[in-house]
Amino acid sequence: MAEIKQQPVLDYYGYPPIGGDNWRYTYETAVVRALETHLLEKAELANLANAPDFESAAEQLTSTAYALPPGTNSISALEEVLKQRRSQVRHLFARLCIDREIAALFRTRDDFSNLRLAMRRNLTQKPLASGYSDEGNFSPQRFEEVFEQDNYSLLPDYMQQAAEQATLGYYQTKDIRQIDYAIDAVQAQYNLRRARRLKNVFLLGLFKIQVDLTNIRTMARLKFTDSQQRNVFLDGGFVHTERFTQGLEAGYEAVASVFYATPYYQIVDAGVGYLVANKSFIGLEHHCQQHLYGFLATTIRITAGPAPVVAYLLNKEQEIRTIRLIMTAKKNSLDTKLILDRLG
Repeated sequence: MAEIKQQPVLDYYGYPPIGGDNWRYTYETAVVRALETHLLEKAELANLANAPDFESAAEQLTSTAYALPPGTNSISALEEVLKQRRSQVRHLFARLCIDREIAALFRTRDDFSNLRLAMRRNLTQKPLASGYSDEGNFSPQRFEEVFEQDNYSLLPDYMQQAAEQATLGYYQTKDIRQIDYAIDAVQAQYNLRRARRLKNVFLLGLFKIQVDLTNIRTMARLKFTDSQQRNVFLDGGFVHTERFTQGLEAGYEAVASVFYATPYYQIVDAGVGYLVANKSFIGLEHHCQQHLYGFLATTIRITAGPAPVVAYLLNKEQEIRTIRLIMTAKKNSLDTKLILDRLG
């Protein structure tokens, strides 16, 4: 196997540092600490997954913040409830985030998501239509103007670069996945630059971990499909991209050993093992998710600061996604074991 490019030795084990206290956030941290006690426990989610059908699971939700309106019992009604809860937590985050740049940075997640959807529709010559989030920094209604005039300069700088690279990547191969690769790469670099500018140790660690986990998922999918692509890994994580390329070249039995000297050995070992045994990425997704939210849990060491506020936002959003996953699986009569494997 090829030699891995020399990298600095990581100065942490498990999770990177999260920085110190910021006493400007004393009240805001106290608020999210109280709200954290209302997050659903793992046992509650497991009970929901074990419900015999959608109707029974919906009944269990009546005692939670995700109760369906009286007289309704449909997945569309649940989806509306989930959207409302997500909007609520995001608006709360914006109010609690004293540093407006941090609040704006997290709104760009919706900007990039909207751009990804718009680029896919535009480059494949489909109507822009609807389905965009209105919780970003850039109004989704303006996308129509951008693409009608074919003028990316109307976009904010960070979106303009992503749009240009996505267009170039798509027309070079006519592979729609190139749109996602290009936008993901620009978004990752934008996040890292902003974290450095803010001099925020926690955010920098968070975004680096997200880069690494995205690369692990990409490596597994490329390997499973025998893809020859090698230039789609994101730069800027704790692990150099050459290690992921080496993981692609290794056999399934050896791929985990490539990551032995990194914090991700157990993720790759368990996730790839599940992939080989079950031909499913469920196990890998679970272990990636657990690692990220394990990092967020380290913010308990912070008495006051933006880190606990960010962690609460991401934990609440994950809870909402988990409810959606379970209930959609129940509606489609998916095997309970698969749901539980995803939840871990």
